[in-house]
Amino acid sequence: MFDFEKLDVYHKAKRFNLKITSFLNTSKVDKNTFDQLRRASFSIMLNIAEGSGRFTKPDKRNFYIIARGSTFECVAIFDYLKDMNVINEDEFIQSYNDLEEISKILYSLIKGLQ
Repeated sequence: MFDFEKLDVYHKAKRFNLKITSFLNTSKVDKNTFDQLRRASFSIMLNIAEGSGRFTKPDKRNFYIIARGSTFECVAIFDYLKDMNVINEDEFIQSYNDLEEISKILYSLIKGLQ
């Protein structure tokens, strides 16, 4: 088993990415937003995985920081989609809550590596 597979935050990020993939396959999101959201949500999961494989605390921390930045990026995209009436308030809140949980766990991992 790889180290990232033991991390709860990896599994949460993976579930979120699967939700995003399903959402994008059924929504009418413009091409640029589609691509940005797909890449940002995938980046969360992949940077958690990559960071877990690094040997030094600063290296691990850097990848978790990048994953957290991608989490924030997803929140901003969903805020934009809400303002553009692509998603409703309930859909926004659901995604926001998922991302907030991922962000808090990543923050704890980052702080633990200082």
